[in-house]
Amino acid sequence: MRIVMKFGGTSIADGNNIRYVAQLLKDYYNSGYEVVAVTSALGSVTDGLLSNAIEVSKKGKVSQIKEFISDLTHKHYSAVHEAIDDEEIIDETIQTIDCRVDELEKALIGICYLGELTPRSIDYISSYGERLAAPIVSGAIRSIGIKSKMYTGGDVGIVTDNEYGSAKPLEQSYQRVGETLRTDLSECIPVVTGFIAENKDGVITTLGRGGSDFSASIIGASIDADEIWLWKEVHGIMTTDPKIVPEARSMSWISYAEAMELSYFGARVLHPRAIEPAIRNGIPVRVKNTFEPNFSGTLVVSEQKPTEDVVKAVTLIKKVSLVNISGAGMVGTIGTAARVFNSLADANVNIIMISQASSESNMSIVVDEDHLEAAVNAINSEFDKNVIKDVTYDNNICVVAVVGAGMAGIPGVSGRVFSSLGKDNINVVAISQGSSQHNISFVVSEEEAFDAVRVLHKEFELESKKREE
Repeated sequence: MRIVMKFGGTSIADGNNIRYVAQLLKDYYNSGYEVVAVTSALGSVTDGLLSNAIEVSKKGKVSQIKEFISDLTHKHYSAVHEAIDDEEIIDETIQTIDCRVDELEKALIGICYLGELTPRSIDYISSYGERLAAPIVSGAIRSIGIKSKMYTGGDVGIVTDNEYGSAKPLEQSYQRVGETLRTDLSECIPVVTGFIAENKDGVITTLGRGGSDFSASIIGASIDADEIWLWKEVHGIMTTDPKIVPEARSMSWISYAEAMELSYFGARVLHPRAIEPAIRNGIPVRVKNTFEPNFSGTLVVSEQKPTEDVVKAVTLIKKVSLVNISGAGMVGTIGTAARVFNSLADANVNIIMISQASSESNMSIVVDEDHLEAAVNAINSEFDKNVIKDVTYDNNICVVAVVGAGMAGIPGVSGRVFSSLGKDNINVVAISQGSSQHNISFVVSEEEAFDAVRVLHKEFELESKKREE
């Protein structure tokens, strides 16, 4: 069985966890699996790299860089000594880390003197989290008797466009990655840096949010993997956030469509882009808990299996804002919506949800909280008061989404959703439902959001419990 396994977060937070991951990989490899390991950065390293780069570009203090580099080096040295026993491999790994830390320090000093941080520079700096972690993971595997090779995303053949911070892989990547890795699979465990790649000119790019999962998915599609396993700190994909509803349970399987709906609407376990290559090749994606490897986790598959569950999950998006656009001049005016969306696109505003009354005199959109000011300014600049009279907004809201492919064609689901909310006196501010009928999303006040999730989870999970009894 050919598996791509991605590790990140707590899985490689420190050297002891890396040692554990190496043993886990060895167990699968010795059981006859062909394995490619994809690694994220050590815990909090990428955030530290970005915040330090931003700060030195503004303040220009070389002494601050020296202090940061010292702390970063110490963190990775500690991880090396915790993860690896073999002295020769320790020396080789530290030598690789020293070389990369030296490159990083020079880059930060350059940014310090220039006082400028470009998107290209940000990608270069942030890539060092994975580039420092991969030698340790590979070294830990070798130290317990299994051959391993280390690659960056660019080394392995992932080529992207020039959209720094959110680069997209070019079609040629799939052939190149396959040619690079297939010969290794029977001989060793390749370790590939997640999140980072290169453009056609060999300049480092990054794949954006969910980047390491995205790397794993690209690699899985390239080598015709049987499954892609994303090792997390959770028991797979849950019916809702267990911090909100302690009774939340892990789902044994969901469809690609449901996984993408959940990820669009706040579930951080998967990012939509991260499973696109798997979807195009029909490769199942499994979300597992690193520290309970015998638990099967959640399998994300292409087909919609028969199920009695109408609703699979309830999810919540926080840190969003509602923008209300109204005006009698909107009624019957062709192209108003197009102008709204184009103006927001030009301002790089991400629209999460749209709701419009049939009267056409009012439109509501939900945007990221950080995009609110840009959204309001863009709309006000685009229209005069003859078309849009008022643009108001509300910061104290959340979006709740009810997701399940089983909702399609089933009468009464919306009625159950809003009746249950009404019984608990939860006010719904705006509503949106896609034509796929896989998702009903709506806006509630921030103070009522957690209650809304609990009410809906109870409404649809009680049905499941009765069946089980």
